[in-house]
Amino acid sequence: MTEVRTEASPSTEASPEASATFDRRTRLTISAILAGTVILLLGFGAGWLARPQPASAALPTTTSAEAGFARDMQVHHQQAVEMSVLLRDRSENEEVRTLALDILTGQGQQAGQMYGWLAMWGLPQAPAEPRMTWMMRPPLAGAGNHEHGSSDGAMADHVPGEPMPGLASPEDIARLTAASGSAADRLYLELMIEHHRGGVTMADAVLDRSANRTVTDLASSMTAAQQAEIDYMTDLLGRV
Repeated sequence: MTEVRTEASPSTEASPEASATFDRRTRLTISAILAGTVILLLGFGAGWLARPQPASAALPTTTSAEAGFARDMQVHHQQAVEMSVLLRDRSENEEVRTLALDILTGQGQQAGQMYGWLAMWGLPQAPAEPRMTWMMRPPLAGAGNHEHGSSDGAMADHVPGEPMPGLASPEDIARLTAASGSAADRLYLELMIEHHRGGVTMADAVLDRSANRTVTDLASSMTAAQQAEIDYMTDLLGRV
């Protein structure tokens, strides 16, 4: 993997002008990752939609579990990208920086993929109901026995519209923004472990509620990859 060096780490006492410049750069980085992936997805999608589809291959509706997952997981992934960009400008640990680069590129690409799904399905990007409502609906018959446990138990007390599982709070993001060096490394790993656990819960939930092969293939790969990263980050946290 080619290492791309970012600008020097900003001081924790950065001026408003420096903070504004960093915020713009962060948004541009995230936007560039998402835009490139969406363009590719829409190109592939045009060819996919042009193919004859079986009568049983109904497109998801705007209140379906598939559409809710695509919208909410985009938001979840975008925060992982944001935190990873923040970390790479604050860390001197190459192992943690490489992990952050992997997460920001991988989750940025997946967010673009899910944006592309909604476009191909002819559905709006904005939700028609409070976020996470789709996770409160009953699972498909026989579902709920995935390796990481039933999503129903994990979300039994969740209220639609409340923060998604594992999402870092604005205060958490402010602490990461102000941190540097090994303190930033540790905080990033702690936040990202919880973030990934929430992502696994959401991916398991759509696996319990969807038979759409495109969606379930990505969700399955998410649970495997994020659980492996949780294990790696837990080990890494003990060494930074």
